[in-house]
Amino acid sequence: MKLKKNISLPLAFLLFPAFISPAFSAGTVKLKNGAAIQGDIIAERADRVIIDLGFNVLSVPRDDIERVITETASGAETAETDTTGADLFRTAPGQPALTVRENVARAGEPVVQIRTPTGLGSGFIIDPSGYIVTNEHVISGEYNISVTLFRNARGGLEKVVYSNVRIAALDPRLDLALLKIENLPAGAALPTLPLGDSNTLTEGQTVFAIGSPLGLDRTVSQGIISSRNRPLQGQLYIQTTTQINPGNSGGPLFNLQGEVVGVNNMKPMMTGVEGLSFSIPSAVLKNFLRNRDAYAFDARNPNSGYRYLEPPRILKTSTAAPISQ
Repeated sequence: MKLKKNISLPLAFLLFPAFISPAFSAGTVKLKNGAAIQGDIIAERADRVIIDLGFNVLSVPRDDIERVITETASGAETAETDTTGADLFRTAPGQPALTVRENVARAGEPVVQIRTPTGLGSGFIIDPSGYIVTNEHVISGEYNISVTLFRNARGGLEKVVYSNVRIAALDPRLDLALLKIENLPAGAALPTLPLGDSNTLTEGQTVFAIGSPLGLDRTVSQGIISSRNRPLQGQLYIQTTTQINPGNSGGPLFNLQGEVVGVNNMKPMMTGVEGLSFSIPSAVLKNFLRNRDAYAFDARNPNSGYRYLEPPRILKTSTAAPISQ
């Protein structure tokens, strides 16, 4: 076991017998106090990471971990999971490029459908504890939100609906929102999607989207990058030929590595326009997530998160004679 800086181990580490199955990959667990533990990473759970040290096994609580880095046999970093309180997302560089069909099987499960009393949209899970990204306009003015997850089960897909969903953060200017599924069963870990680097996109690169256009869940559309940086209304967007329709809003735009490179956002509302859609770059999303405390939703603010109905009009039923002028 190699510890950088002295660590007194006040963390609630649990020791396991050394006969637990061998590790899957070598890696480093960086702790929030600046220390680092190197060993073989056996498993990553929603609440802990299990590391084989050769003579013992440690179970490290997620709350004490800054990030997890796995390595190849040659020592090159292949994946990094950001679990800091600031980031709340993971990246997975080095994933192999697959066909769109193969990617749907790999990345489709964490894509969810979001419903409110006035409409629906799409979103995707970024953290196993239940954090979900979507567009702000999908949940704007609403507080009653439900999320439908389509899990792969024996014999086909299984719909799982979560009705206890709160708004964690939102920004109308960026049109981004962060939701949180509350009261997940103990030990439950939801599937997540890694965020890619939108700054590496190139014109002509193949991308695809998964979402619920017009309520048609798990709809897949494919296209290319038309422009990596398209300025519109003071913001930069990814312009793509991928079909984006009402209901796709808030869903992920993928590269062929299965990484989310954009958040599908809008399509020009002009008759006869096709092949012209826009997504919020993942670089903008990462900045929103890292600074989500600045965008934290305040339930006491009556201007966000609640939809107020107009009071019923009072009908005048008086039959009194009009007053003469």
